[in-house]
Formats: sequence, structure tokens, C-alpha cells
Amino acid sequence: MIFSWRHKRANRRGQARKNEALEGNCDLELTIPRHFQCPISLDLMKDPVTLSTGITYDRENIERWIEAGNQTCPVTNQALKSFDQIPNHSIRRMIQDWCVDNKSYGVERIPTPRIPITPYEVSEISSKIVAATTRKDGNKCQELVGKIRNLAKESERNKKRVVENGVGYVLSSSFETFAGDSMEKHEVLLKEILSALTWMFPLGIEGQSKLGSSASLRCIAWFLHGEDLSTRQHAVIVLKELLANSLDHQISDGLIEIEGISEALFKILEVPIGPTATKASLMVTYYMLQSEKSEKLASRFVEMGLVSLVLEMLVDGEKRTSEKALGVLEAICNWEEGREKACSNALTMPLLVKKILRVSEMGTEFAVSTLSKLCKEVEDENPVIEALEVGAFQKLLVVLQVGCGENTKEKITELLKLMNLYKNRLDCFDSLSGFKYIQRPY
Repeated sequence: MIFSWRHKRANRRGQARKNEALEGNCDLELTIPRHFQCPISLDLMKDPVTLSTGITYDRENIERWIEAGNQTCPVTNQALKSFDQIPNHSIRRMIQDWCVDNKSYGVERIPTPRIPITPYEVSEISSKIVAATTRKDGNKCQELVGKIRNLAKESERNKKRVVENGVGYVLSSSFETFAGDSMEKHEVLLKEILSALTWMFPLGIEGQSKLGSSASLRCIAWFLHGEDLSTRQHAVIVLKELLANSLDHQISDGLIEIEGISEALFKILEVPIGPTATKASLMVTYYMLQSEKSEKLASRFVEMGLVSLVLEMLVDGEKRTSEKALGVLEAICNWEEGREKACSNALTMPLLVKKILRVSEMGTEFAVSTLSKLCKEVEDENPVIEALEVGAFQKLLVVLQVGCGENTKEKITELLKLMNLYKNRLDCFDSLSGFKYIQRPY
């Protein structure tokens, strides 16, 4: 037993000496050799490339320099005859060896970078997708779409190159073709394309028309009703991007005609998949309610309880979600049923007044616009009195002082005039201090 105890104590002493040595090493200042540093950032290069001037830079930094519109070498200031970036494998291997030699200082070995995809390779894959789509060869097309997605995952550089070379249009066209052929037969392929399209916007006018076609929209709506949460999220994100980049209401009008679209969007809000899907669903709902053909849609949303659901989101929602929720509330109040439902909810006025100047400039505009619709277009004085009791008069005055857009300013001026007609009917008005917050029976 004594031997065992002494042996353990000796081990602890040896480990303590090693720890002290390591701590001593960490205290030493490690200097990166100058030829391992990128001349732009002065950081250790991870993917060294050489320009036509013979100077080596880290790929990420020199690409950013060129993309900013510069056409000269940062070090020599010589005009670049070519923007080609040749990988400097010798320097990269030396840097990796140096990282290994200095591992005790906490330096990690940089991984060998993958060669970025070239525009020619992107065009070649796009051509093969077009050919496979023409033959309606779903398996081959799925293989090529998977290759595009894998290349994009390797680096942001690859993803950017894929987008710049028009792959979004090619995939939109392919989506329309296979969706029109058979959604059930090509379900896996269509899911793959939908997932890739989420990061390829804007698609351009031709891409928008392909993805905004009747066949494509019905397929996307079909996925919204599915059980796969990821696919439902991808579908609502694609719809959001489509509507956000649309120049007219043609796509939203097409969506309104699809049976069950309101139920699918409401389900995402009622049983959230995640913050991204929730915000996307709110935006899609907002864009659709802007259409002149959305009266029946608004009525259906009111029946399902959208007004109450949106107000619940405003109670404790974060700013970006609250802004979109205010937009939906403002849009649904374009219709009489929406205004009546909003007025009947005790949370409406307090939340609208509370969110003014507390969410965003756009959120304030939505809140003021909704107040205006409820106070001016409802044949009842209760909304005005309710707004006064929760401090709307003072809040609107603050908005005028802080500054706002002309349209919002006009609405506030009209609201203040209207409220001024009712102020003498409230016991809570004081000529010196303004409105006091006194609870009154409704």
C-alpha cells in the first residue's frame, strides 16, 4: 500500500512539472513568419494563392479585394494582367508543417483547402441537368442536383459561383417540368430541388415565371401539407422569396386559388417548426392578403383564428417576428371581418400602442396604420375611447416628434383630430399633464 501511494504521488509530481513546462511555453510569444502572413490581413494564410504579379495572398482576402472593384496588386500596385489565382502548394505545405511543429503553443494545423468550382464546371452541370430534364430522367437529375448541393456546402465561394452562373433558373425550370409530370413519382427529386432553391434567390424574371407557374405553385403547396418538417420549411421559404421578388400580384393570386393554402400557412404559425419558418409564413400571409382577390382568404383566416394567434405572437415575440405579425394584422384589417375581430379582442389596442416605437420603423408604420383602420373605419366609438385609455394620444405625439414618413404622419394627424373629439368624454383628461391612465369600464 505504501508503495502504491508513493507511486501515485510521484506521478502527480511528474504531471505537475509537465503542466508548468506547458504554461511556460504558452507565456512565450509566438511570431508567425512573414512569408506565411497574408499581405492584406497579416493573418496566417489558410488557402495561399499567387497572382500574376508573383505575390501570394490568402484566397478569401484577395477575392474580396478584387470583388470590391480593384484591378491592381495590393503590394506592388501593378495592374493585374489576369485575375487567375494559382494555388501555392509549396507555401501551404510549409504553413501546415509549421502548424504541426508549434502544436504545443495551441496552433491548429490548417486543413488542405478544396479547389473552388470553376464557372465552366457549373455550366457543364447545368447543361446535364437541362438534358436530364428534357428526357425526364429523374434519377440522373437527382444525382446532379445532389452534386450541386454538395459543392455549395464546401464553401461560400462555391455557393456564390453556382448562383452567379444561373443554376437557379435551370432548377426552377426542372422543378416545373417534373412537378407537372407527377409530384408523387418525383417527390424525392422535387424535395432536393426545393432545398437547393432556398439559397438561390433572386432567380431573375424567367426563373420567377417557371417557379411561379401553376404546376410549380401547386407542388409547393402540396409539400406544405406534408409531414416532413424540413420540406415544409423549405416550401414556405421559397414561397416567401418568390412573393418578395415578384413585381405584381400574379403569384399571390395564383396561390389564393389553391385549395388548402390558408390552412397550411396557419398550421405553421399555430404549431411552429422554427423561427425561420414562422417568419416566412407570416410574410407569405402578408403578401397574399395584399391582393385584391384576398377577401375570401381573409375571411377564412379570421374563421381559423389568425387575429388572436397574431396578437399572441405580439405579446412576447422578438422584434423581427413582431414586425411581421404587425404587418399581417394591418393587412387583415383591410377587410371588415378582420377589423371586427380585432376590435373584439381586448389585447388589440394595448399591444398596438405598446409596439409603437418599440419594434422597428416599419413596425411603427404597421401599428399606426392598423390603429387608423380600427378607429376610422369601424362604426363604433369604442376603438377610439379604448385607444385613448391606453395612451395612444401621447404615443402618437412622440412619433411625430421623433419623425416618420409622410404617409404615417398624415394618418397620425387624422387620428389625433379624431381622438381630440372624444377626449372631453373621458374622465382621464387633465389640461396640464395630459391623459392619466385610469381604467374605465368598456
